[in-house]
Amino acid sequence: MTMAMSPTTNDTNNNLKKNRIQVSNTKKPLFFYVNLAKRYLQQHAEIELSALGMAITTVVTIAEILKNNGFVKEKSISTSTVGMKDQIKGRTVQKARIEIVLEKSEKFDTLMNNVQHKASNTKSVAPPPTTTTSTTPAANGNVEEEKK
Repeated sequence: MTMAMSPTTNDTNNNLKKNRIQVSNTKKPLFFYVNLAKRYLQQHAEIELSALGMAITTVVTIAEILKNNGFVKEKSISTSTVGMKDQIKGRTVQKARIEIVLEKSEKFDTLMNNVQHKASNTKSVAPPPTTTTSTTPAANGNVEEEKK
């Protein structure tokens, strides 16, 4: 069953944050958000990852990947519940919410330069030509091999 949800409070101040990434667990792959976070960190000293409900595990995983690879330091984590109106049934449903604030590590710029340097030095090498062998029956009934 699909529920159409809409926030019951108008939280316009939070929607205007330029360094916030709102994560969904179904719309984009995990590393889309990891790479997006790195790009945001190139422009901002800190970023905020936020998610509701089932996407919370995705946000925690993204934060851990960035932290374990040395890109960020954890600044704060806050949890809450948000009342969401189920537009089909017309009732309010409580959803879990998490916000993780991450700040750039001292090593961030060095790590990003290393990643970009490795990417530019990686050359795609064409695979060597392959030789295939096929067998065809000869007129005298013997099998002959033919190289292509």
